[in-house]
Amino acid sequence: MQNLFDDLGSLDKRCYKDYGLSEDILMEHAANGMNRYIRDNFAQASNVIVVAGGGNNGADVIALARLLHVDYKVSIYYAKKPSSKMAILQHKRVLKLGIKECRKLESCEVLVDGLVGTGFQGELSSELHSLLKKMNSLKAHKIACDVPSAYKFLADVTITMGALKKSMYLDAHKDYVGNIKVVDLGVSRDLYEKKSNWKLLDIDDLDLPNRNKDDSHKGSFGHLALALGEKSGAGIISALSAFRFGTGLVTLVGFRDIEIPHSIMSSHILPKSTSALALGMGLGDEFSKEKLSKFLNNKLPLVADADIFRNAQIFDILKRKNLVLTPHPKEFISLLKLTKLAKISVEELQANRFKYVEMFCKKFFHVTLLLKGTNVIIGKGEEFYINPHGSSVLAKGGSGDVLSGLVGALLAQGYSPLEATINASLSHTKLAQNYNGADFSLTPDDLIDGICRL
Repeated sequence: MQNLFDDLGSLDKRCYKDYGLSEDILMEHAANGMNRYIRDNFAQASNVIVVAGGGNNGADVIALARLLHVDYKVSIYYAKKPSSKMAILQHKRVLKLGIKECRKLESCEVLVDGLVGTGFQGELSSELHSLLKKMNSLKAHKIACDVPSAYKFLADVTITMGALKKSMYLDAHKDYVGNIKVVDLGVSRDLYEKKSNWKLLDIDDLDLPNRNKDDSHKGSFGHLALALGEKSGAGIISALSAFRFGTGLVTLVGFRDIEIPHSIMSSHILPKSTSALALGMGLGDEFSKEKLSKFLNNKLPLVADADIFRNAQIFDILKRKNLVLTPHPKEFISLLKLTKLAKISVEELQANRFKYVEMFCKKFFHVTLLLKGTNVIIGKGEEFYINPHGSSVLAKGGSGDVLSGLVGALLAQGYSPLEATINASLSHTKLAQNYNGADFSLTPDDLIDGICRL
């Protein structure tokens, strides 16, 4: 896991105060991080254009041009006159070297965006909008310095300075950041960073079920009971997912006589050996209030999804101690409205995902929340995690039902709600990464089949 931060200004100031480093030293390391990336990936004499704004983001790329000068055909396009103290200083330095100023953007092998950085607020001018449109149209390997400018520059790689920024992991920014690389600013990241309650999940954090005892039986690995609702296919998908993910027994609890896979059991009542519950997938109006209350009349761990977020009984469910909620954005805004936390649109949620997850987890401190998206957010109390490994491959009906089954499987096997959610989410995204078919062709069955190869 890696730390995530809202703002790095305080971390930079700590370098000045505690480590005796100057702003100039930090900037040299930032520029050299980009310099090393270009030298590692592009032959000398390659054509490089850096686009500089007037602030410190521009100063970083002006310093980069100085480091590349002579070995590369580097030129600087000044989108704004250097105005910050460091930009003026870096500009004076490159003038002494006679580095070429680029008057017109044209195709090149490497294009570096240094227009605006993390401190930029407000709206871009029409001129900068037009410039970014031109930059995006160029055939070049595109590098963003620290962050893509206003998250409008389509970077192939973002070389970010010092530590990871939370803003890079909003869903709306995923198509702009490309691959993200962190460069040190004169000290190790362990010294530069401080404690953060937001973490970025790596695939290496995955902790899969482990059957390390031979003296066992099917009951040793948990029993998941799923409420089989009106749209029975959703429940069956979740059940198959859970069974493949290590649960010893899976039972669909419902009141309809339908054909189900032979490996899954069915019942009208909750089995006595049940160790975890799953509810909401395709639920519809199948369960009366009385039947739903009976299903929930216990203290078993529960994963709740989909239709339950529009059901008034969500208030009773929210009182449970071992609870995981897995809404998509539309379901989450319904949940926020029901709990009177906020009345917002999906668009407002997506622009402020971190804020509303923190708001919910502050009120429901004991609940583990997973907000679906291309960058999944998981929160419990004051702990927050982002799984950045999702993609449009998973944008298919039934994918979320597979995820609910994965969470339920781990709950049934004894994982804590937070551990179950983190590991189910990482498994879910890894299944999509492992899929070898066309990116538009994945089905829930493909995900379930892939579990055996995790």
